[in-house]
Amino acid sequence: MRTAAEVLAGLDPDQRRAAEAVHGPVAIIAGAGSGKTRVITHRIAYGVLTGAHDPTRSVAVTFTTKAAGEMTRRLRDLGVPGVRVRTFHAAALRQLRHYYPRAVGRDLPEVTPVKAPLIGAAASAKGLPTNSAVLRDYASEIEWAKVNSTPAQAYADAAERAGRVPPAGVPIAGMAEVYAEYERRKTAAGRIDFEDVLLLMVGLLDARPEVAAHVRSGLRHITVDEYQDASPLQQRLLDGWLGDNDNICVVGDPSQTIYSFAGADATLLTGFADRYPGTEVVRLPRTYRCSPEIAEAANRVLAQGREGVTLVSQRESGPAVRVRDYPDAHAEADAVARRIETLVAGGLATNEVAILVRMNAMTEPFEEALAARGIGYQISGGTGFFHRAEVRKAIAVIRGAAVAEGHGADSVPDTVAALLSGLGWSPEPPLGSGASRDRWESLAALHAAAVDFATGQPAGTLADFGAELRDRAERQDAPDGAGVTLASLHSAKGAEWSAVFLVGLTEGVLPHSSATSEAEVAEERRLFYVGITRAARVLELSYPRAKTAGGRA
Repeated sequence: MRTAAEVLAGLDPDQRRAAEAVHGPVAIIAGAGSGKTRVITHRIAYGVLTGAHDPTRSVAVTFTTKAAGEMTRRLRDLGVPGVRVRTFHAAALRQLRHYYPRAVGRDLPEVTPVKAPLIGAAASAKGLPTNSAVLRDYASEIEWAKVNSTPAQAYADAAERAGRVPPAGVPIAGMAEVYAEYERRKTAAGRIDFEDVLLLMVGLLDARPEVAAHVRSGLRHITVDEYQDASPLQQRLLDGWLGDNDNICVVGDPSQTIYSFAGADATLLTGFADRYPGTEVVRLPRTYRCSPEIAEAANRVLAQGREGVTLVSQRESGPAVRVRDYPDAHAEADAVARRIETLVAGGLATNEVAILVRMNAMTEPFEEALAARGIGYQISGGTGFFHRAEVRKAIAVIRGAAVAEGHGADSVPDTVAALLSGLGWSPEPPLGSGASRDRWESLAALHAAAVDFATGQPAGTLADFGAELRDRAERQDAPDGAGVTLASLHSAKGAEWSAVFLVGLTEGVLPHSSATSEAEVAEERRLFYVGITRAARVLELSYPRAKTAGGRA
């Protein structure tokens, strides 16, 4: 068990100030790479170890299961495993399953995991397009409306005021009809969606004082990660959780607001001190991730100093940021792959390299170029990792081996490698792509998770690793894989690599052609900033002069 003083050791002056601010409203403006997760977990641990926080009445909320898993592991390592860490939806759903039957007198409706079938039926009934791409856009528009607490009957007016452009050329009135029909069909099927989870919990807190009082009695200190991504609906939920309590700490960076299109409202962060009198505002400008060259490039992109922070690198100088142009997209992909091959030959691990694109559809030529050189890669943003057949089988084998004789002496990574080898895995990736490549990536991710586990828990056993995999499966906290990461700029947020290649940077791609207003272009600029600040030491920007060889520039 660490002492409170040990928890503060190693923090810089700004980080320490944030960690010691354990009471009242606190807003931490954390620049990219400033160690925000370290700060908030150390703040929680310091609060618990000094007796200022009751771990059973302290909760941290974030936006992704991956972030929740990382915070949980860090708090465990700091000796305060009792603090609950949840996503907004997981926390609300847990509460709703407990209180809804008691308050309403019937079981909570089933939560539908995907909207597409119901939305497709709704759009078809209205004679509107139903291809897979437009269904995703319908879903996004409905989610935007719900996180702004806008019911179907009020959608048209709200969309007009917000300047929304519905998908596939559908008029606002048509989108309103799809939304209303989706709601009707969902209710008839006895289902709710993920946004309904928050809406219903907010409704219970507002309408049932006894429910609100009981919930608040268990929530004395609340920490909110990535607060710049909070929506008005999530803020309503926070208000319901807090009541008259002002022990809330929010952490975020206005410069990394890249989800406004989905309903995120950065003014919740920038205006936090106005809504909560007496707020202590702590800024974290030191970046421990980015080299001075990369930090300076990021600062120039936003010309910061207003609502965010101007990054001050704490790292040694590195290579200059490189900008390259190529004849066409395939030439660009080939050159990037060659450059990565050089970095890897120089000793850089492939999982320390990322290729970031504005849109997922842009990864194909880079996949081909990497595969042609036998360079392992993974595509970020895949879903359902723990539902894959090879993953389920591998976990069953690992957990079975933990209770068998002869598997206690070797290290966890070595044992896991041997078990995965029995399932056909090898350290070297197969050539090409397809099903065999996907299977290899899944098993390689499990092996990488075993290595990370052994680093964090040197004395951990195979049984302990099996238990961690079970817990991660419950949270859908998929491990990072092996190989070069290919990811969209949006999905890369929160990650970091030693070397980052930002590719395809042409007009119409970044900024995207759909960004026409000043606010939309500003968000594209912040997206570029997020991409730049994923890099620690090597940053290379590139663009093709034409899409195809010999094509029009």
